[in-house]
Amino acid sequence: MEDPFKLINQPLKEVPPELKTKVMSDIAMAKLIMDLATLFSYNIGDVIETVIKNRSSNN
Repeated sequence: MEDPFKLINQPLKEVPPELKTKVMSDIAMAKLIMDLATLFSYNIGDVIETVIKNRSSNN
């Protein structure tokens, strides 16, 4: 089996443009999904903090 650490000091190779385009498209789609999930989900830490503050101010 070839030692993968020998390849660390080698110069980087250029990737094919179609592969680069596909990877960038996949990254953009993942970022969009993460942004939408953040938009439509609750920030649990903020919810817990708000509940604790409201309980302590009522007592």
